[in-house]
Amino acid sequence: MAFRDHLDGAVKIDTINPINEMRLQIESHPTDAIIFTSVDGADGHSAAANVCLRENMTNSFGIQPAELLTTLEWAMNNRSDPIKCEENAPVMENSIVPVDLGKLPIPHHYPQDRGRYMSASIIIAEHEGKRNVSFHRQFVRDKNHLVARLVPRHLRTMVDEARSQGDSVNIAIVNGADPCLLLAAAMSFNEPIDELTVASSLYQKFYGEPMQVTTLENGVTVPADAEYAMCATITTEDDDEGPYIDITGTIDDIRKQPVIQVHSIHHRNNPVFHAILPGLAEHHALMGLPRAPTIFSSVSKVCDCRDVVMTSGGSGWLAAVVQIVPQSVEDAKNAIMAAFSGHPSMKAVTIVDTDINPADPVRVEWALMTRWQPDKDTVILSNQRGSSLDPTRTEDGLTSKIGYDATIPFGSEKKPFTSVL
Repeated sequence: MAFRDHLDGAVKIDTINPINEMRLQIESHPTDAIIFTSVDGADGHSAAANVCLRENMTNSFGIQPAELLTTLEWAMNNRSDPIKCEENAPVMENSIVPVDLGKLPIPHHYPQDRGRYMSASIIIAEHEGKRNVSFHRQFVRDKNHLVARLVPRHLRTMVDEARSQGDSVNIAIVNGADPCLLLAAAMSFNEPIDELTVASSLYQKFYGEPMQVTTLENGVTVPADAEYAMCATITTEDDDEGPYIDITGTIDDIRKQPVIQVHSIHHRNNPVFHAILPGLAEHHALMGLPRAPTIFSSVSKVCDCRDVVMTSGGSGWLAAVVQIVPQSVEDAKNAIMAAFSGHPSMKAVTIVDTDINPADPVRVEWALMTRWQPDKDTVILSNQRGSSLDPTRTEDGLTSKIGYDATIPFGSEKKPFTSVL
C-alpha cells in the first residue's frame, strides 16, 4: 500500500486555496479524511488531510485500536531492512524542472504563521554511515530554499557534528509517505536507530511485505511509493524560522534555524500532497501515538503495563494516562517514574487500573476523584528537562512534573472503589 491507498472514503472537496482556506475545511471536518482534488496554483496536484487519525489508520491496517500500541512496540524491537525497488519507483515518475516549491500545494494555515509550511514532510538524513528519519516543520523561504525547525534530537546532533567540520548534510524530504513510515519517523529513541527499519517491519506486519526503497541523486534512500521526494542539503547557513502555531495551539518563537537547499523535486503521477493542520487530531495522533510504545516499553520494565494513551488535553505530547495491573504497593509510583523516562518531554502522567479506559477523560477523572489522595498518591519532580512546547518552562528549558496514582489503594477491598454504573 501507499499513502494514496489510505484515502478510500475521504471527503472530496473540489477547489481550495492553500492560503488559509485549506485550514477552514480541515477544521470543518475534524474526524474525516479529506482530499482536495484541485489546489489553486498547483496544477495537477491534489492535497489530503486527516489521513493519519488513529481510527483511520487502524481501519486501514485491519486491527483494533488497542493492537496498534503493541504492534508499534513490536516493530521497535523487531526491525528489518527495506528492499530495493527492482522496477521504476513510482516516486520518480515526474520531476519539477527547474525546482520551484511554489508549484506544490503547500498551505499557509494560520494568519499568525510566518508563511507556507510543510508540516507532514519528513526528513531522511544520511551522514557518515548514520541515517535518521524524523519530522521537522519546514518554512518555504523561496523557490528552492526551506528553513527547518530542528529540535535538539538526533538530526540536530548530526547537523551540529557536520557543521563543526564545515560540512553540510545530504537529505531527502519526503511528503505523502505511507502511515507506517510516518509512525516510525515520529518515534524518538534514546540511541540512534534507523527508522526505515522500523517502518519496514510495520510494512511486513500490515501489508505482508517489506518496504521498497529507491535512491536519490545524492545517495539518500527514500520510499519508492511516496508521493514526493526532494533531493536536498542542510546547509551551514541559518535564517529566521517562525512564528508558527504549534501542536499546543500557542505561537512558537522565532529562532535562527538551518537553511535547506532543494536540488530536485520528484513526484508520482497525479501526486497527493499531505497537509497536517497543527494542533488538531491528526497532529496529535502522529505526535502522540509513536510516543506511547516507548512509554509502554519503559513502564513494562517495572510493572505489568496494559495500555498508554497520550491525551488530547496534553496536545498528544505533554500528558499521558497509563493503565497497569498493580502487583505491589510500589508499582504505581514506579510506573510514574518509568513513564517520564520513556518520554522525557512529558509533563504529567496518570496511572489507572484496567477497569478504567485510559482514552476516556471522564473515567480517568472519576478514578482520580475516587481513588487518589493528593498528599499520598502524588509525585512531584522539580528542575526536570522539559519540552520546548511548554510555555511555562524556564529559560534553560527546565520544568516541574507531576504524576498521579489513581489506582485502587494496593491491598484494599475493591468493591468500595468500583463503579456499578
